[in-house]
Amino acid sequence: MRQLLIWAGLLTAGVNAANFPDATIDEHTQKGTETAVLAGGCFWGVDAVFKNIKGVTGVVSGYAGGEKSTAQYETVSSGRTGHAESVQITYDPSQVTYGQLLKVYFAVAHDPTEVNRQGPDSGTQYRSAIFTNSDEQKRIAQAYIDQLDKAHTFPKKIATQVAPLKAFYPAEEYHQNFLERNPNYPYIVYNDLPKLKALKQQFPQLCKR
Repeated sequence: MRQLLIWAGLLTAGVNAANFPDATIDEHTQKGTETAVLAGGCFWGVDAVFKNIKGVTGVVSGYAGGEKSTAQYETVSSGRTGHAESVQITYDPSQVTYGQLLKVYFAVAHDPTEVNRQGPDSGTQYRSAIFTNSDEQKRIAQAYIDQLDKAHTFPKKIATQVAPLKAFYPAEEYHQNFLERNPNYPYIVYNDLPKLKALKQQFPQLCKR
């Protein structure tokens, strides 16, 4: 369940996003649309961050890592389903690459050094995970994690899991566009609006105008 505790996002990770490195290995696709599925704690804030990225045409909050029969919020909240709260991002790779999405994911969307928690929320459903839908995504994601660890970008080793995507299940309607519809909700104010502020301050070139 959501807890109303203050979390300053990047501040807890001890990272300066302004100096965050680009992925040295990235995708080569330039046509059509692609999808990425990322888990980084409560999906409300992660959803809002990626909706502000240029080239992103859609973001859906949902569940990945478990079975269809348990893909409901109350069940997932037990922490025993294998699901992680996730977002499915649809994007145009000619405008934003998978590697650039991962840069935002690691730098401002969440703290990838936390294990089975993000800020005030704890449980396996809040774990850091990248669910890949191709060998290329797996290669890029793992290479970027190795790159960031080798560069000691974070004071602790990255805990993000990289796993093949079996299926993505959209969350209940009331979870969709939650920040946009509830900008004054205390959890959003304390935990998620700082992520948007960091994104726009540190990566203006990646943001929609």
